[in-house]
Amino acid sequence: MISTLTDSQSRELLRSEGLARLGCISNGEPYVVPINYYYEDNCVYSHSLPGLKITALRKNSRACVQTDKSESPVRWRSVLAFGNFEEIVTPSERHEVMSRLLKRFSMLTPVESSIIKDGIPLEVIVYRIRIDRMTGVGEG
Repeated sequence: MISTLTDSQSRELLRSEGLARLGCISNGEPYVVPINYYYEDNCVYSHSLPGLKITALRKNSRACVQTDKSESPVRWRSVLAFGNFEEIVTPSERHEVMSRLLKRFSMLTPVESSIIKDGIPLEVIVYRIRIDRMTGVGEG
């Protein structure tokens, strides 16, 4: 039977996972892509190279992030968090977010891995989705 997760359960699932789908609107159409992230202080933090996702988020800051944990077809949990895209431009904050991402995801591409020692090039976009609403459901 499907049940609603509590706010605490939803936040814990978002905190414990690191792969999500980010949804935004691009040219009037839904656009969903996978992202690596970490969750802290009611924000999802991530990074990207320039592209369709960043162009869409800069035009319309509303976004959603969905993650789940599945143990079997009848035992799973899923969270959908809604919020606003905020680009992080302060060098010290960009460095801190990238350091945390690289610490958590040590297998990022070599280009991304070199960022930490060389500094963050301008073409890497560091951002957060500031969450204002969250729902969670599960089964089993």
